[in-house]
Amino acid sequence: MRAGFLFREVRIGLRRNLTMTFAVMITVAISLTLLGIGLLANSQVKVMKDYWYDKIEVSVFLCGSLSDSPSCASGPITPAQRDSIQTDIQALPAVQNVYYESQAQAFQHFQERFKGSAIAQNVTADQLPESFRIKLKDPTNFAVIQSAFTGRPGVDSVQDQRTILEKFFKLLGVLRDGALAIGLLSVLTAALLISNTLRIAAFNRRRETGVMKLVGASSFSIQLPFLLEGIFSALVGWAVSTGLLAAFKALVDSKVAPLLTFTRFFTWGDVWIASSLLLLTGFVVSSLASLVTLRKYLNV
Repeated sequence: MRAGFLFREVRIGLRRNLTMTFAVMITVAISLTLLGIGLLANSQVKVMKDYWYDKIEVSVFLCGSLSDSPSCASGPITPAQRDSIQTDIQALPAVQNVYYESQAQAFQHFQERFKGSAIAQNVTADQLPESFRIKLKDPTNFAVIQSAFTGRPGVDSVQDQRTILEKFFKLLGVLRDGALAIGLLSVLTAALLISNTLRIAAFNRRRETGVMKLVGASSFSIQLPFLLEGIFSALVGWAVSTGLLAAFKALVDSKVAPLLTFTRFFTWGDVWIASSLLLLTGFVVSSLASLVTLRKYLNV
């Protein structure tokens, strides 16, 4: 089949069904954009996990005057116990760094965190425990610290910040999965619209396709213009969705990131990866929808 004839047939088909074609393009653009937002949400969760898990610390709180755990039955921790605990912590292979926080330092940090609140005025330095802040080489090795120091004389409790973050990331995971599900359902809707548009196009051009069959045209050459119409609509929709995702990234960088400086956001590389996946999705979905429709409704 000559390329000139093929492109002319595609152009004629698009012009005859201009309204439906425009609707397909818009639907594909919206569908792929929603799916792209789900993909970027997945990238954002990964970025935040890598960022925050790298900052996770394990806190070993030492016995103070207000401690009531069984391991503090003998009273506040002694200097010898404190030195022994610090030495044992530093000897663990899983430990990267250890920071000692005195009661005075804990009080200063507490006052900075709750500055201006009523609770800051009712707490004194002797009410806050000493602690060791432990940076692990692998944040998932919290159990090593917990098993080694929980219940040890002089140790009040062992806390892992990861347990707090896990709840937050579970919430983000639910939102991410919801965005992906909505995107996939939207893509399915776009596939149905492509199928319906091609079915109408095949019906409107049944005489032309009949003539082509009579003069010996193969089934593939008759179906190819219809197939390219569906793919063309999907490519235009993909281009629009990529533009929207790029605009979304620019908005995040200019408006959101300066306000939320305590974390990181997905990169432009994540946007281009998502765009590539959307291109593949649009091509596959439009091709499958077109082929299935043409085999069913284009009797050649």
